[in-house]
Amino acid sequence: MQFRPRSGPTLTGENAYPRILRCGDRAVAIEFSDTVSEAANLKVLSLDASLAAEPIDGILETIPTYRSLTVIYDPKILRGAALGEKLMQRATHDTAAPETGRLLEFPVLYGGEHQADLDELAALKNMSAADVIALHSSAEYRVYMIGFAPGFAYLGGLPEILHTPRLAVPRQRIEAGAIGIGGRQSSINSVPGPSGWRFLGRTPFKLFDPARPEPFLLKAGDRITFRSIDTEEARELDAQVAAGTAELKEIAR
Repeated sequence: MQFRPRSGPTLTGENAYPRILRCGDRAVAIEFSDTVSEAANLKVLSLDASLAAEPIDGILETIPTYRSLTVIYDPKILRGAALGEKLMQRATHDTAAPETGRLLEFPVLYGGEHQADLDELAALKNMSAADVIALHSSAEYRVYMIGFAPGFAYLGGLPEILHTPRLAVPRQRIEAGAIGIGGRQSSINSVPGPSGWRFLGRTPFKLFDPARPEPFLLKAGDRITFRSIDTEEARELDAQVAAGTAELKEIAR
């Protein structure tokens, strides 16, 4: 079920956004588009930042996604309809999307035991494995959202030539740190588990570690690049990560 503020005409198409969707009796979502785009994601993150800077009493948590922001609230403090109107007002008046996130460089060991699909993907694209690595590591990726598993990062910005459907039959276990391709996106696996993505290599860095003060390494709005490393550097970084001394390189904008 969806609703709009009580005043105003009924709109269709792109003019129907933003719109409010009910999500049970303790949450609403505000949608900014029916397609995934950087523009819609910036609006999501802008509203999320606005709510963090100027909270609305009764909101308990916000969850940014590709094109919508889910807002969990306490119904004893705030009614859903009233919250929907407040969100619409905030979204339509806060039009400036602030610069969000960091630009981080992830070292990646392409190939080896974690390259389950590198050679097959290269053959599918009629190019060499080295060409696939060069293309994948040449792009700048945007963290659209964190989800599916704790800390799992969905990355936009994959070069179009590397767009590839997921596997028909998922593998039952892919290790944390594995770098994957699924459809138009890339990803970094955060915890071991099943996956239908196609994997090219791995990074020594852990996206999720509950022992850290900040368990999630990435946030929606961050941008990342990949740097190809050799086996020796990967081993050194593995040891540093295990010792808690490794740090991601942040690139100045």
